[in-house]
Order: sequence, then structure tokens, then C-alpha cells
Amino acid sequence: MKIPILPSWRNSFGFLHYANVSVGTPTLSFLVALDTGSDLFWLPCDCMAGSCVTALQTSSSIIDLSIYSPSNSSTSKNVSCDSTLCRQTQCPSANSNCPYNVSYLSSNTSSTGIFVEDILHLITDDDQQKAVDTPITFGCGQNQTGIFLEGAAPNGLFGLGIEDISVPSTLARNGLASNSFALCFGRDGVGRISFGNNGSSDQRETPFNIRQSHPTYNISITQITVGQNSSELEFSAIFDSGTSFTSLRDPAYTFISESFNSQIQEKRHTSDPQMPFEYCYYLSANQTSYVIPDVNLTMKGEDRYFLNDPTVIVSTEDGAVLYCLGLHKSDVNIDIIGQNFMTGYRIVFDRERMVLGWKDSNCYNDQTSNNLPISPSQPPVVSPAHPVDP
Repeated sequence: MKIPILPSWRNSFGFLHYANVSVGTPTLSFLVALDTGSDLFWLPCDCMAGSCVTALQTSSSIIDLSIYSPSNSSTSKNVSCDSTLCRQTQCPSANSNCPYNVSYLSSNTSSTGIFVEDILHLITDDDQQKAVDTPITFGCGQNQTGIFLEGAAPNGLFGLGIEDISVPSTLARNGLASNSFALCFGRDGVGRISFGNNGSSDQRETPFNIRQSHPTYNISITQITVGQNSSELEFSAIFDSGTSFTSLRDPAYTFISESFNSQIQEKRHTSDPQMPFEYCYYLSANQTSYVIPDVNLTMKGEDRYFLNDPTVIVSTEDGAVLYCLGLHKSDVNIDIIGQNFMTGYRIVFDRERMVLGWKDSNCYNDQTSNNLPISPSQPPVVSPAHPVDP
């Protein structure tokens, strides 16, 4: 597979995909990270000192970020402890505000606050593009820690997971969309999110393998092929758009990495603990492309998932330009297919049929996409948003 060398993004959004969403009355817009690996939708809200990001510095300007406050929205309602959506056991009384505290896999990363209800403003994806308003319960994030203060999801997290509190669960429960949605990740970094999208008859599919405890979009992989090398490896992995780069345990990590390395022509960069990836290769000053082996995952059901671009361009402190295999060795007991392995596909999370679907797409002529654009950015290289088991 020949990979062209494209300009990299230089703003600090943690190499995730984002959408502008509008909440409240009057409406405020928030640039939220799209996360299929967690359920809670939260926004920075009535923040304690130093616990929210209020602005981002880019190379040319400062971007001010909205901070939500229930008292400033006429449609805001607090969620009490006796609500069916409040599952906390630490409530002082039934009428108290329902608290939440979610910790994520990234070190010392969490969001803490109270649940509130307000209006989420969406737009239909038909020719009329009508406004659709729906009440939604989300987290008023009064205190964020870890990488949420360092560039990843600085303005909120859009929980797209399976459980009742998530955004797609709410839209389906309110009768606004079928219980399915699609994320499209264009190769140029632009994409689409579409609620109620059930995919197409010609997409490839694999069934979800849902755990009873803390259910996620878990699928089963039965074989890995890297160029001329193939291995019958069976394991489960979570499709998680809230994790920047794919993270696998052995033996899958070693098989992919060593098979990839054995078929590369460029000189390998010396392993450096400061580098986010283990397998990186030098690019010459005038090089416009590089050749890598095809990487395929065979899913349960025998459909193949071809990785459109498993590499990432990285610059070193001494000015060298490298391309790296965008794969981490998992240091926790979980395998994650991160956002970088979703590039070039419309990924359908069909929660009615309980299948994951995928189809090649550039996200521009996708007939079923709506008006919520999403785009990635880099560096820093982080993997933030899969929550730990409660």
C-alpha cells in the first residue's frame, strides 16, 4: 500500500474527532470529543478554579471555549437523586442533586459534577434541514482532571456508548431516531456523525460481543494479515472513537508490529521512550510517499476490515520526520480499536441488530450524513476516553 505524505495538523486536540453541539436557552455551542467508548455526555460547567479549559491557543489566535451554567439557561433542570437516570448510592436525600464521578483509563483523568437536563439542538439531514430540539440529561462537569486539562476533550465529551445515559440511547428513547448511528472518518480529517443511520445493504458487518458488566461496542477478531504474513489470532476488541490510537495486547501487538517491520524499506528510528510509538521510520527531505504492507483484520462472520492508513507522521526534536505504525502495546487488560484504524470508513453502530457495519467513504458524498462536521488534530498523542469499570 502506497501512502502519500500529507501536511499534519498542529493544534492541540489530542488527535480525536470533534463536533460542534448546541445546548441550552439561549444556545451555547461546545466543541465536544466524539466517544463511542463511554456513555456520559458531559460539558464543562460552573467550574471550580483550574478545573476547566476556558480557551485554547493556536498558532494564529486564541479560541474561547463556552462554559455551561444551569443558572444561565432558562430550560435547564437539575436531576434529583430519585430520578431513574440517577444510579448513585451516595445521595444525601431523594431531592438532592444527583452527583456523578467518572474516571477514565488515561492516568488521573476524570470528570466530576452533577446531572442536569437541558435542550440539545440538532438538525435533520434531509433537504429541509429542520431544527430538532430534544431534552437530554448530561453531566455538569464542575471538576475535570488529567488530560482533559491538557488538550484532549477540553470542551466536553459526547458519550455515544450503549447504556441508557448516552446520546444515541436518549434520541432513540425520545423517538427522534432509530437506535443506530454512524460515524464517518474521512482520510482528509473531515467527517460526519448521523443519528438514526442504519447503514446500507452492501456494508460489511460483524456482530457485537456485548459484556454484561459495563457493556461496550465489543467485536471479535479471528485473523490478522500483514502483507505476506497471516496469523489465526482470536480476541475481542472495543471500537472506541474516544481513543486516539489503537492499543492491543500480545500476541496481536507483537505479530502486527514485527510483521510490519519486516516488510518496510526505510531505516527504522532507534526506539526512544519519549516517542509515543515503538516502530518508526525515517523519511528523506524530498520523499512524497512511502510503501507499507497491507494490514487486514478478519472479523467474526468472515468479513475483512482493511486498514486504510495505520501510520502517523511524527517530527522529532532534532527535526527528523518519521512515519510510525500507529499502534500501542496495551498496558491494561483490554484491546481497543482506536480512531486511527477507522479512517476512510463510515462506521455504523447498529444497536437494533447489534452489529457493527463498515463501508468505504470519503464522507462528502455520503447520502446519509448530517451537518455535524468532525475533524482530527495532532499532537499531543494521547488515548483518553475509555472509562474504567465502575
